Amino acid sequence: MTGLDRLSLNQITTKRWSLPEAVRGCVDAGIPAIGLWRDKVADTGLARAARLCQDAGLAVSSLCRGGFLTATGPDERRAALADNFQAVEEAAELGTDTLVMVVGGLPEGSRDLVGARAAVSDMLAELAPHAGSFGVRLALEPLHPMFCADRAVVSTLGQALDLAEPHPAAQVGVVVDSYHVWWDPQLDEQIARAGRSGRIASYQVCDWTLPLPADALLGRGHVGDGHIDFRTLTRQVNAAGYTGWIEVEIFNQRVWDTAGELTLRTLAERHLLHVADA
Repeated sequence: MTGLDRLSLNQITTKRWSLPEAVRGCVDAGIPAIGLWRDKVADTGLARAARLCQDAGLAVSSLCRGGFLTATGPDERRAALADNFQAVEEAAELGTDTLVMVVGGLPEGSRDLVGARAAVSDMLAELAPHAGSFGVRLALEPLHPMFCADRAVVSTLGQALDLAEPHPAAQVGVVVDSYHVWWDPQLDEQIARAGRSGRIASYQVCDWTLPLPADALLGRGHVGDGHIDFRTLTRQVNAAGYTGWIEVEIFNQRVWDTAGELTLRTLAERHLLHVADA
């Protein structure tokens, strides 16, 4: 299909596929890029994963994920730093300049939200120069507030930008993920702000569908199945100067249980219908 030149499959959308299967699926569907997950890369082997994508002519739009920076104990903090240093190096070997960062929730037993956000800031100060030395940008992903306690103490694009701005834009940027930020009344202003400072590192799309499942993490749907105005959101992201990949990232058991080839056909059709010509 024409019109797919910016489309990327985030690998979690076809969770049952191995990395070689996902690479072949993208090639067969005419999708030019893939966002990789570290566990799938580890299953395949880092060098082989890089080679598979290169040989297939696929760009690697991002690596998911680094982060979980809210640890407070010295041992936990050292472990988190080491894991993120490794993730940066994996991203560089895979040929992507974007490491998606889910910053982490409250430490166990803590109610100190301010302190947790300060811990993220402190860890970024150590990680950002390392990322820059490998040509990799830490892409801070704000998550919907319902995930604040367990996954991300950063809930808005504005908060993510506040954390990013002490660092060079080449080292720390932000992710605009439709599922997590569509509700924000300041979203248009914050997208424009991110564009002015060159901070948009990734644009990820999926839809907000109801009812939410028992595991709210799995409540995402195909673009066009829910409540998000993708034409307006994509216009805002484009107007901010973002010209990079548009990753489809869906956590949904029904989608995972669907044949991968059908899922890719659906996401390509929805991209053309709702996103590509925005």
